[in-house]
Amino acid sequence: MIDDEALNTPVQNVDRRRKVSVRTKLLFAIGALQEGTITAGGICTIIYYNQVLGVSPGMVGLAFLIASISDAISDPLVGFLSDRFNSRWGRRHPFMILSALPLALSFYFLYQPMDDLGEVGYFVWLTTFLILMRLSQTFYLIPHDALGAELTDDSEERTSIFGYNSVATMLLAMIMSSLVYYFVFPTTPGYDNGLLNEPRYFILAGAGAITIAFSVLLCTLGTLDQIPYLHKIDVSKKFLISGYFRELGGLLRNKSYLSACASLLIVYSGLGVIGVLSSYAYLYVYGLSTEQMFWIGAAKMPGVFVALPLLAFLSTRMEKKTIVMASLIFAALACSLPHNLRLLDLLPANDSAYILYWIVVPLLLAFLVFPLQAIVIDSQLGDIADEHELNFGSRSEGVVFSIRSLGIKATQGIGGLIAGFSLEIIAFPKVAEYGNLPDVAINGLLLMNGPLYLLIYLVAVYVMSHYQLDRKRHGEILIALEQRRELKESEELDCAR
Repeated sequence: MIDDEALNTPVQNVDRRRKVSVRTKLLFAIGALQEGTITAGGICTIIYYNQVLGVSPGMVGLAFLIASISDAISDPLVGFLSDRFNSRWGRRHPFMILSALPLALSFYFLYQPMDDLGEVGYFVWLTTFLILMRLSQTFYLIPHDALGAELTDDSEERTSIFGYNSVATMLLAMIMSSLVYYFVFPTTPGYDNGLLNEPRYFILAGAGAITIAFSVLLCTLGTLDQIPYLHKIDVSKKFLISGYFRELGGLLRNKSYLSACASLLIVYSGLGVIGVLSSYAYLYVYGLSTEQMFWIGAAKMPGVFVALPLLAFLSTRMEKKTIVMASLIFAALACSLPHNLRLLDLLPANDSAYILYWIVVPLLLAFLVFPLQAIVIDSQLGDIADEHELNFGSRSEGVVFSIRSLGIKATQGIGGLIAGFSLEIIAFPKVAEYGNLPDVAINGLLLMNGPLYLLIYLVAVYVMSHYQLDRKRHGEILIALEQRRELKESEELDCAR
């Protein structure tokens, strides 16, 4: 256990380009287990409220819209508070540890609503607990990500830190999703689609809540020993709302920040759309069982282990922007391939022995490179925090990384919004059954999983092409920051004498 004196004793002459231990990277990354759990739950949310509880997909989409609006307000504000907060436990850790209980409880109640509320009542319940869960997640995610950026100023080491975190996020999301399909909602007599088995949502709610609390607490307590190595900032100034808008305004004038943020939001929103609509397509268009859908998650796992060595190879040969653009193009083409082929009537029939291979293999290929974009965009945001300090004289990782929190929640928020209204547009039946789906619903699901998904990611590629902060410029920024800090320390020593 770290004592208070150790926490409040800054390390003298800390090397801001220091290497961070593997232990610290792993403890930092274990917090991704809560993201993986929420992502796994997100697979079921719209199906649960739409197909089990009878809420129209349009109303479900509206609930996600309301929650996303609350995110847009709360995320940057919590980031600013985290940047300006001071305590004996540092700036970031108090927010993280206090988020554990409300995050776990709101997840539990999201999937355990009261009985017989009716459509409007379930809509209100969904909206309320979505907002509470995502607000609680804000108080964890933003300080957590800002902590990662503060651990070192070295660009490659920072990429490694977020590489561990992104790999853990994707791996744990895939594992948790596979467990949900295979063990929580298996095919049983009376439930060919296990996701319609309402009593088993208690297992999802209870196990998920415990897992979330464990993840948040382990990450927070495990990284307490890093507090003395973090940036020293002047927290004596009063909190002023004008300061918040000044910080935000400075970032919004930064073309690289806008490019990285917009790309991240588009990518995560696309993930949210495909996360919901692909499940509908697999169940109702291709007729897969929940056990077969286990292999959908399993196909994504090899890429998690390939991501870090592949990135290490590419990062010395390519700019970060190029890595993001190339990985997005390849992944989008591969993911959308089976749905595009089915639209062109070139895919084998559902009763073919090879249909599962035609779905799984493109996903496997796509996710060999897809993890790269998440890792690199996180690293880009850390670089932008350095640029912001040079231009404005303040460390603002919390505000900078608030967009990442917003992006992660956009997976369920904006993605759920688009998916919900899309299901309404294609007139998806309130009580659907495989084999009896109207052609307009089948073609609508294929269009959204194929051409629309590809288009979303091509837009993200175009936006990323406007990113301007390259390796050479970031090196110049670090040199300028080091000179400024040395001068400031010298002046402080002179004053002390």
